[in-house]
Amino acid sequence: MRKFIKDKDRILSVVLVTPSILAVLIFIYAFIGWTIRVSLSKWKGLNPDYAWNGLANYINLFSDPRFAVDIRNTIIFTSVFVVGSILLGFFLAVLLDQGLKGEGFFRSLFLFPMAISYIVTGVVWRWLMNPATGSRTSGFNLLFSYLHLDFLQNSWHTTPTWGIAAVALAAIWQMSGYTMALYLAGLRAIPHELREAAQIDGANEVQIYRYVVLPLLTPITLSALIILGHMSLKVFDLIIAIAGKQLPLDVPAIYMWQTTFDGLFYGRGAAISILLLLSVAVLIIPYIIYTLRNESFK
Repeated sequence: MRKFIKDKDRILSVVLVTPSILAVLIFIYAFIGWTIRVSLSKWKGLNPDYAWNGLANYINLFSDPRFAVDIRNTIIFTSVFVVGSILLGFFLAVLLDQGLKGEGFFRSLFLFPMAISYIVTGVVWRWLMNPATGSRTSGFNLLFSYLHLDFLQNSWHTTPTWGIAAVALAAIWQMSGYTMALYLAGLRAIPHELREAAQIDGANEVQIYRYVVLPLLTPITLSALIILGHMSLKVFDLIIAIAGKQLPLDVPAIYMWQTTFDGLFYGRGAAISILLLLSVAVLIIPYIIYTLRNESFK
């Protein structure tokens, strides 16, 4: 009887999860497979053309000057965005961990930008980073003018080389609250006895954070790196909202959109999407393996 009930429960569990498994197989993995097939084809135009093209689309991408600009912009954006979000988030978490009055208000205030879409963030920051001069000056440049800090005025996202770094400032503003929440949870999980023991041993506050707190927060830092890193690789809407389709701010996602839906080069667009998928997988899969190994040891 017990065996019958156990088998029945197992069968019922399989039946319940089968629709979800089928949906994932069809709408994720099947479409990934179809995209790989398209990336190896000569499809150009509205009429599908699955004629075999081998790796030509991938080879042509790596010899394309525009794709080289995309890779450079992605590296700059990822570096500024990830490092800035982690540093600012950790700083805010440390401040809130000091037992400030009104902590709930400040925690909500720092988390609020995360609830806003990248489109809204982009529209607001486009005004804040308005590069116009004279009577049309607004945003940060106008603030610097009022404060007599004219030397800080600049062209922001319209700067040819480092404009993408200015766009990353908007992303930092939006996601630093998220990293703050991660670090705050980690700080609250550290036993207070460890800090007291370090103080008894003569460690000052800086040494406590360097040798006690930061090593214990390593898993959180790794999680933040993975989450923010994969978001930065796929950035699209924020750049479009701030600067539109400008070549100096071009990234693979924008190139993929224009190639596929504006230029109708479906084969090349599919190749870009597969490269984006691989870049995200290279970032996430090692983290998943690391997490599963740690759980198995526990």
